[in-house]
Amino acid sequence: MSDIALSISRPNEKPVRSAAGALHTIQTVCILIVALVIVSPLFLLVVASLKDDRFQILADMGSFRAFWVSNPTLNNFKEVGHFSGELAFGRYLFNSLLILSITVCSGVIVNSMAGFVLAWGSVKGRATILSIVIALYVIPQESIIMPLVIMVSRAGMTDTFAVQIVPWIASPLYIFLFYQFFAQLPKELLEAAQMDGASIFRIYRSIFMPLSLPAVATVSILTGIETWNQYLWPILVTQTDYARPIAVAIATFFGQDSIYWDRAMAASVLMMIPILGLYLAFQRWFVSSFVGSAVKG
Repeated sequence: MSDIALSISRPNEKPVRSAAGALHTIQTVCILIVALVIVSPLFLLVVASLKDDRFQILADMGSFRAFWVSNPTLNNFKEVGHFSGELAFGRYLFNSLLILSITVCSGVIVNSMAGFVLAWGSVKGRATILSIVIALYVIPQESIIMPLVIMVSRAGMTDTFAVQIVPWIASPLYIFLFYQFFAQLPKELLEAAQMDGASIFRIYRSIFMPLSLPAVATVSILTGIETWNQYLWPILVTQTDYARPIAVAIATFFGQDSIYWDRAMAASVLMMIPILGLYLAFQRWFVSSFVGSAVKG
């Protein structure tokens, strides 16, 4: 009887398996096509930065030659890597890296402290404060940017690194992200540490922060992308090359009458590398934070 059942079920299994395999193949091909479409502009940018003829770059844009370079050279990167002169993108890159590093580190510390206090500190009116934090996130940045410009101008902070860092360290969104993460951790951790005589800062630093690497990675990447892509604020508060970031410098360079496309492409690659490196450094915890949220949800 079992042999008859097996002989009946086997013919039905083959079409199901073949259909599943065909569906998997179609999904893989679609994903590869989407990935190629997304990556192709980045690949074209890198290829163009390795060409030494700015007119040839424009001539090749209408064909597949745009994705190929016969004689690659790094001269464009040498030209834009100086710290002084008309193409001093090395200086602008250093400015952006300095602003990025301080903003990300300070933002993680300040926002995590605020989130920890809201989650486990002795705070009166916790619900009201959380409501205010969430409401502040709804306010668009552009609506408060002019009052901020007036404030920093009267304080004498314009054309400095501090004016591009201090206003954006604390963020309602990142405070709420840390609050949510800390609030999900077991309360027994806090009680056990308090029984051992640990201070609230020691509990935050030695217990909760090591457990919050996914939240730290998420906030670091989001803060880094937001800081690195800042354009409107730096152009309003910087007048010289002393503290100007690379995003403003590249936009100014593209606004000139005569554009050296080969050097502009090299400068764009330099601008892309640091933020890509930041993501690759934190991607493990960044992805795990979303996976953990999906599982809990």
